[in-house]
Amino acid sequence: MSALIRLTARRLSIAAAAFTYICMTGAASAQAYPAKSVKGIVGFPAGGGSDALARLVCAALGEKFGQQFVVDNKAGANTIVATQYVKSQPADGYNLLFVSASFAINPSLYKLDYDIEKDFTPVAVMAIVPLLMIANNNLPVTSVKDLIAMAKAQPGKLNYASFGIGSAAHLAGEMFLSMTGTDMIHVPYKGSAPAVADVMGGRITMMLPGIGSAINLAREGKLKALAVSTGKRLAGAPDIPTIAEAGVPGFDVATWESIQAPAGTPPDVVAKLNVAVREAVTNNDLRQKMINLGFEPDGQKSPAEVAQFVKSEMNKWGKVVRERNIKIE
Repeated sequence: MSALIRLTARRLSIAAAAFTYICMTGAASAQAYPAKSVKGIVGFPAGGGSDALARLVCAALGEKFGQQFVVDNKAGANTIVATQYVKSQPADGYNLLFVSASFAINPSLYKLDYDIEKDFTPVAVMAIVPLLMIANNNLPVTSVKDLIAMAKAQPGKLNYASFGIGSAAHLAGEMFLSMTGTDMIHVPYKGSAPAVADVMGGRITMMLPGIGSAINLAREGKLKALAVSTGKRLAGAPDIPTIAEAGVPGFDVATWESIQAPAGTPPDVVAKLNVAVREAVTNNDLRQKMINLGFEPDGQKSPAEVAQFVKSEMNKWGKVVRERNIKIE
C-alpha cells in the first residue's frame, strides 16, 4: 500500500470517528435536554392574557420534562425589551421567548437592532386569538353593515379604540376602515381593559379586542358583539357572524401566541419542544383552559411552518402599516 493510500485511509478514519462523536454528542444533548430549569420570557406584564397562557404552557412543559419552566416577565416597548433580551442569550434552549403578533408587527414600525428571521428560531405557535368587534349598547346598530352605513353617513365623527399604536387591535381597525372606505378616529389606550370600559361607557364607538376580554361582557349584555375577525365562525361562539360574512368579504385577521428561541438553537432541541407543545395543547384539560381565556388552541405547526406563518404575518401587517401611514409618535 502506497504512502498516499495509507494517508487517505487514515484521514477517512479520523473523519469517520469525528462524525460518530458529533452524532453521539448531539444525541446525548437531545436526550439530556432540559437538564436544568428553563425560562419562558414574556413581553407583557403579569396578569394579562399572554402571561396567563405562558404560565399554562410552561406548567405543562415542566410536567412533561420533569424540569421547571419558569415565566419571567420583561414588559416594555411593545415586547421589544423581551425580544432583545432573548436574542442576547445562549442558543441552548434555556431561554424561550413567548410572544404575540407584535413580534411580526414591530419590524414595520420600529428601527430594531434585531432581525426576527435571522436572529430567532421558530419553535411553535401555541394559539390563535380571534378579535371581537364590539360596540356600546347605545349605538343604534345591530350589525357590521349598520356600522359601516353609519360611519359613511358621519365621516370622521365615530371613533374606535385600541390598546396602543401599532397593536393588533389598532392595525385590525385600520384594515377595517381601509376595506370599507370609512373614516373613524383612532383612540389609543394603555391596555385593553380601560378601552373596553370606555366602549361600555359610550365614550368609544367600537373596538376589536381579543375575544377573551370581551365575549363574557357581551353575553352579560354590557356591550354589543357585532362580529368575529377570523374567516370562520368560532366553535365557542357560533352565533356571532364573521366580519367577512357580515359585510366585508376577505376580512380575516387575528393575533396569536408563539414560542421563539435564539438563532442557532440545536434543531433537536427545537423539535423536542415543538412536539411537547403539540402534545400539551391537545390535552383536553389544557385546551379547555385556553378556550376559557379566549384562545383557539393551535400547536400543530412544525418549526418550518411557524417560520412561514410569521413571514406571512409580517407581510400582511407591514402592508397595513405602509398603506395607512402608521407611525409611532
